[in-house]
Amino acid sequence: MTNTAKKPITKRFQVAALVGYFGLLILMPLWLFVLSPRDDYSFAFTFCLYIVPLLLPLKGIIQDKPYTYAWANFIVMIYFIHGLTLLWVSPDERLWVVLELILASCMFIGCTYYARHRGQELGLKVGKLKDDLANEKAAQEYHRQHKDD
Repeated sequence: MTNTAKKPITKRFQVAALVGYFGLLILMPLWLFVLSPRDDYSFAFTFCLYIVPLLLPLKGIIQDKPYTYAWANFIVMIYFIHGLTLLWVSPDERLWVVLELILASCMFIGCTYYARHRGQELGLKVGKLKDDLANEKAAQEYHRQHKDD
């Protein structure tokens, strides 16, 4: 397998992430502007609050960058919290809320594991904190010992 070829498990996580992401990208404007428009908020406010955050990772997701998949999880938490809140306070929109939660969960799980597996395939890795601290301490000791030389 070449270094750029994706393993089947990695591809499945990417598909899950993309289904969740593009599902939310379709659901949110459809729900908030067509199916159940909000009278108490302006179009601009609703657009900026619920649509613009989803557009932020679009370029990196299209370019298939694992790092973008990783930080997109911070954004998907907005929709997960929104869904959990509405599940509690708005029972009349339960169908859309459950769909939002399913898509957000799908995106979160897909992005998390896709970023992890794809990063490993590409040889990208984040060092362990204890190893980083040990290396830093050794470098400081080395500089301290050789300072007088």
